[in-house]
Amino acid sequence: MTIQKSNHRIIQLFIVLFGISFLTFLLVYLSPGDPAEIMLTECGHIPTPELLAQARHDLGLDRPFLTQYGSWLKGVVTGDMGMSYSFKMPVFQKLIQCLLPTLALALLSLAIMLVVSLPLGFLSAVFHNKWMDYVVRGFSFIGISVPSFWIGLVLLRVFGVNLGWVSVSGGSADLRSIILPAVTLALAMSAKYTRQVRITVLEELNKEYVTGARMRGIPERKILMQHVMPNVLLPLVTILGLSFGSLLGGTAVVEIIYNWPGLGNMAVRAIACRDFPLIQGYVLMISLFYMLINLLVDFSYPLIDPRLKQDKKMKVKTSEVKKDGKAYVIEKE
Repeated sequence: MTIQKSNHRIIQLFIVLFGISFLTFLLVYLSPGDPAEIMLTECGHIPTPELLAQARHDLGLDRPFLTQYGSWLKGVVTGDMGMSYSFKMPVFQKLIQCLLPTLALALLSLAIMLVVSLPLGFLSAVFHNKWMDYVVRGFSFIGISVPSFWIGLVLLRVFGVNLGWVSVSGGSADLRSIILPAVTLALAMSAKYTRQVRITVLEELNKEYVTGARMRGIPERKILMQHVMPNVLLPLVTILGLSFGSLLGGTAVVEIIYNWPGLGNMAVRAIACRDFPLIQGYVLMISLFYMLINLLVDFSYPLIDPRLKQDKKMKVKTSEVKKDGKAYVIEKE
């Protein structure tokens, strides 16, 4: 990726973040409910008209919309996202506190998913239309069809309640508490990822370079590991990046089931309490991480496939020459 293109992507990132922040602030501004009344109620005060007027003035809610948004955006740039009504602490501090458990859960889920889906996807593609393929496709179909919250409840009952191997109380980011939610998320993702790996490997196995390698007598294992695997990684890395981004913001149901102290659990509580500053900060942080992950995935393409490096590509110019009434295309380096 060239420097000019990188700068263009970074500018796009800031523009999108600005648009997301504006829309989020606007939707929160138009949503029903009075933040001043919610804050006073959470603090144990009776929201009298005098207290409401004073709280609105202290929160800046009596100012015009654009003035409120400008003040909030200025605070975000300096790292001040306001105070959380429900958790009684700065929004940025609460987001960072919940981000670490969610990152740990997402990384462990991705690791389990890769360990399961990559071998199964390759086996299903290599043994195409054989019993192994049918078994893997059957398991992947079941995994896609069964909702993740049902899997979580079953695992919680079997391994947490009946067997007592893992903790069922949750609320702490330790190894006994993270195993079940990570497995729950990994099983749901493995079904989709296995099917994607199978389709990608099948496409590569049907290409001419694989046929040529087989005709030269190269062992099948060597073809898969040295020829097919590098070409399969590029599209799979894209899906992996999208999966990681979705895990950071889409694990609320699983986190609630296991009482995991992550961003998803925090976001649901913030919505229930109408904690508007925390909701705004959560949406902005998830959007930022999602776009940064996509940007890193784009930067990783040349490292995975050196043919994509711009500085090593051969620039080809074409020109058309007419001879004997026919047009010929001449390529020049």
